[in-house]
Amino acid sequence: MAEPLVLVDRKDDVVWLTLNRPERLNAVHLQMRDELWTMLTMLRDDPTVRAAVLTGAGDRAFSAGADITEFGSAPSYLAARDARLGRDLWGLMSPLPVPLIAAIHGFAFGAGLEMSLYCDLRIASEDAQFALPEVTLGYIPSAGGTQTVSRHINLGDALRLATSGDRIDAAEAHELGLVHAVVPRERLRDEAATLARRLAERDPVAQRLTKRAVVEGLDLPLDAGLALERRLASAAAAAATPARASTS
Repeated sequence: MAEPLVLVDRKDDVVWLTLNRPERLNAVHLQMRDELWTMLTMLRDDPTVRAAVLTGAGDRAFSAGADITEFGSAPSYLAARDARLGRDLWGLMSPLPVPLIAAIHGFAFGAGLEMSLYCDLRIASEDAQFALPEVTLGYIPSAGGTQTVSRHINLGDALRLATSGDRIDAAEAHELGLVHAVVPRERLRDEAATLARRLAERDPVAQRLTKRAVVEGLDLPLDAGLALERRLASAAAAAATPARASTS
């Protein structure tokens, strides 16, 4: 029986998802997309999960992007589009209620970088490299890269990454704000685990509602965002225990 393309490992309240095609630099193909969609659905629907970490197997890559050997293999453009709409991986990741951490080493190119941008926090090892190389292949970032990168770093740097296809190293990614921390390679997993455990210790209702307020409010006018915050604050207060409510 073939080994899963997304490995799942639960440690207490934290779930680790590992992209598992190291021989292909964890390039994302249709079967991996389907398995990852299934695992993320599990995270969405399991109220006992408090945090999750996404990482890549092997020594060379978090993910080198989409598997270009599958390009053109779908029956038609419409069939490919319908398959993506049926399992909207990126649309599932963005509003995921639990905090999602990307632990990035080696290559994070194309869809690999785009996938990490749907995570809430990103920790990179010192050997990590980042790029949106699609323009060098004659097409554009199509896993959300043209929209997500400019929501994480300033517009000029986002345009430089997206339109040049050039790669940057972990130090520059940190300087730009693309990742939150850079650590030695041998400490990457431990640092991600420490952060995940810290997040898992927070009140789950307050944390999930806070994340919802931030993510959903991002594209709302300020008054609508503040109204959303008030509604969710009321929901958090209603869910609080009497002891928590009396100290607020």
